[in-house]
Amino acid sequence: MRVRVLIKRLDEGVPLPTYAKGGDAGADLVTAVDVSLAPGERKLVPTGISIALPDGYAAFVHPRSGLAIKHGVTMVNAPGTVDAGFRGELKMILINHDPQLTVTFSRGERIAQLIIQRVERAEFIEVKELPGSARGSDGFGSTGR
Repeated sequence: MRVRVLIKRLDEGVPLPTYAKGGDAGADLVTAVDVSLAPGERKLVPTGISIALPDGYAAFVHPRSGLAIKHGVTMVNAPGTVDAGFRGELKMILINHDPQLTVTFSRGERIAQLIIQRVERAEFIEVKELPGSARGSDGFGSTGR
């Protein structure tokens, strides 16, 4: 199933998001500027595009695994959430976790991926007690290593 996503180029020089391979969940996003990240540094990086999602959908911006393994670069707030009503420029907060090397990205280079998903709105109903479950309130580390 395909969903129509309206897109506006804020910078005519950057490409629109594209899927690298058939079956990919994420469409590649590129940086609209040259950017360097020193070890431990984080920066807000623009993509040069904005989108309009239909009601009932959200977009999630995920880091690229290749940048993480090769350069230690990821996103601080991964995944970033883009609500259906947001019309501003898509931007990512990138961080360089490499302890020694500065990483540089050129304008137009792929830096993240955009995943479009259908989302449900919840109706929150306050109760005195929640129904039981096999897991109960067991949390962090409760199922072992």
